[in-house]
Amino acid sequence: MIFLENKGIHHHYEILESFEAGIVLLGWEVKTLRKKHGSLKEAYVSIDNELWLTNAYIPLYQPEQPSHKNDDPYRKRKLLLSQKQIQDLRTALKQQGLTIVPIRMYNKGNLIKVEIAIARGKKLYDKRKDMKERTARRDAERAMRNG
Repeated sequence: MIFLENKGIHHHYEILESFEAGIVLLGWEVKTLRKKHGSLKEAYVSIDNELWLTNAYIPLYQPEQPSHKNDDPYRKRKLLLSQKQIQDLRTALKQQGLTIVPIRMYNKGNLIKVEIAIARGKKLYDKRKDMKERTARRDAERAMRNG
């Protein structure tokens, strides 16, 4: 089941390669995600020696517990990948114009996973071309249905 999805990602970025990563969460964050609350809209992935999901919004669990009042809903969350995969990501980031973005958060068994991708930002003319192709495809499908 998908908890959060970054729906505008394919409009703004060209996805080159994707990875599945584990994520370190607090208990109340898991409860909030299971209710499908939160957002990946402004989120991105940063690398130092580890991978970090930065600026992902997971609101405080309701009913709010007194111990949660000091927790930041935008805090950095550690992503879990092998050292080889982290090295591959670090190498890919050295190429100009590439970034790492989260695509979706979902559960796999009892674990919560994050799909991240190496992506290249689209130029305005690429976005216009994609919209034009999508419109043409919809019109063709509509014509086929209506006979």
